[in-house]
Amino acid sequence: MHIRSYADTDLDRLIDLTIDTFGPFYEESFRPLVGELIFTRQHGDWRGDYRRQLPGLHDPAAHKYVAVAEQNDDVLTGYVAWHLDPTRRQATVELLAVARAHRRSNIATALCEHAFAAMRSEGAQYVEIGTGGDGFHAPARAFYESLGCIQLPVAVYYREL
Repeated sequence: MHIRSYADTDLDRLIDLTIDTFGPFYEESFRPLVGELIFTRQHGDWRGDYRRQLPGLHDPAAHKYVAVAEQNDDVLTGYVAWHLDPTRRQATVELLAVARAHRRSNIATALCEHAFAAMRSEGAQYVEIGTGGDGFHAPARAFYESLGCIQLPVAVYYREL
């Protein structure tokens, strides 16, 4: 496995990986939890949202970066996207995704450590990483805590009117 900077030719594979990674959250966790009305209004076009979001994730001139992990046979196994706020000396991980077949193989750790090193080299002093508080995201929370991240308790509520 090696990690490299994003190339425009990666876009379609990143979109597919993102949809595969987060589809179970939207369809099997969020939708049943909040019901059709809220699901439709909040994330009814979640696939389209990712198709619109991902092309803008890598823009080094705007301090936005994507690094991808690949196996030797050019199989994309994961990616991390982050951006920096040089004024605040702060960075934010936007997305982290690892292909199902490659989870629990330290790819996420390698991607995060790669991103953290790049953030430090640009002067960032701390990083923010967000994830959900639901059961689907429990492995992500445990992973971020294993990296030394501190969880900030936040509650978000929805209610149909």
